Amino acid sequence: MSNRQIKLGAVTMGVGGPGQHYQWLDPEIPGDASVSIGWYIEQVRLAEAARFDLVFIVDSQFITPDSPPHYLNRLEPMTLLSALAVVTRHIGLVATMTTSYNDPFNLARRLGSLELISGGRSGWNVVTSGDAGAAGNFSRDEHYDYDTRYARGLEFVRVAQGLWDSYEADAFPRDGQARRFLDPSRLHALNHKGEHFQVAGPLNISRSPQGQPVIFQAGDSEQGRDLGATIGEGIFTHAASIEQGQAFYSDLKARAIAKGRNPDHIIVMPGVRVFVGDTDAQAREIEHDLQVADQDFDRALGELGRPFAWHDFRQYDLDAPFPDVLHVAERGFRTQAEKIVQLARDQGYTLRQTVEAISSPRPTPFAGSPETVADEMQRWFEERALDGYNIHIGHPSQFRRFTDEVVPILRERGLVRAEYESSTLRGNLGLPVPENRYTEARRDEAPAADLITAR
Repeated sequence: MSNRQIKLGAVTMGVGGPGQHYQWLDPEIPGDASVSIGWYIEQVRLAEAARFDLVFIVDSQFITPDSPPHYLNRLEPMTLLSALAVVTRHIGLVATMTTSYNDPFNLARRLGSLELISGGRSGWNVVTSGDAGAAGNFSRDEHYDYDTRYARGLEFVRVAQGLWDSYEADAFPRDGQARRFLDPSRLHALNHKGEHFQVAGPLNISRSPQGQPVIFQAGDSEQGRDLGATIGEGIFTHAASIEQGQAFYSDLKARAIAKGRNPDHIIVMPGVRVFVGDTDAQAREIEHDLQVADQDFDRALGELGRPFAWHDFRQYDLDAPFPDVLHVAERGFRTQAEKIVQLARDQGYTLRQTVEAISSPRPTPFAGSPETVADEMQRWFEERALDGYNIHIGHPSQFRRFTDEVVPILRERGLVRAEYESSTLRGNLGLPVPENRYTEARRDEAPAADLITAR
């Protein structure tokens, strides 16, 4: 891409997401932050003032008492983003929504509505749901198996994209003199009949300025990576090192090329935590102190159950070898569970040691003085480990230090924007507007018709 720049997303989890059991004790965080629209407005305005590309709202459909504080009591993403749309002008609004426990028509309509409310700034993080307990909230005896989840997910996205093409751009002439509101030749029923869905259409909402919502995807399994390479325009991931980031980046882009896609039309944005201090040493102290303050062994032990379909690990002897329970994760977050089991086996860890290993404070790549953090973010970007960053808004003072002290350095180097280029999310991410399939077909047919006429 010419003039390639770092893309920035903001991920807010109010009173604390996974591993942040006591973040809510920060005096700058209201106890009701996760359900306070005022809190979200404050955070998204800070991100927009720093010219971030998007704000990302995560979601799930199932909780237990061991769920992180934010998960226990949070606003529904589409409702929240619709409210944020009217108090912002440029920043993208991305919501996680599951393909396992929604229907394409309703989801496409909700996103289509956000598209028009925001003027073309919506995005959809496509997930197939790893919380197996969600099945019980949607009249199912058990969660979908892995292969079914991803096959259903792909078909779901294709149906939604078809529904977003229901109206062509010129479908509503709104000609008062001719008393003509709709041009019916520009309205199209989908009539989809597939393995998982039957959807007639058309969708009862018109096309937006960016054509369709931007499709994001997060998943590190083989099925997840393949789905991302097939339909993803933005990829949410995690990378513990630049080498891991480079390996994922090259693999995902290669898969996309193999599918006939332009790899520059896929934006890889891992989630990261940033710690900024006056000096590198001070930043590391801040990082350690905040991590220690936010964590708790018993809470971490309970939360360990989530990737294993909320299996109860409290029933085991903490000082015995890590239990053989991988089979329970088959319908959960299987890839994450496999990594935990592999770690325990490779190191010979007990259950206690495993919990400590995955929850204890550890240095992150992006901690230091503003200059050091900017240098490291530049290195990862220029060495093709990513296209951008999803910055976790954890402790408010740290996010402000990032926007006030690190972003200006990156801007001075030409690595992030000075001003928004567009009023749409696609425009700011540098992604093409997908042409309506019916308009495209009509255009492709026109030369053939002209040729017949000429003869």
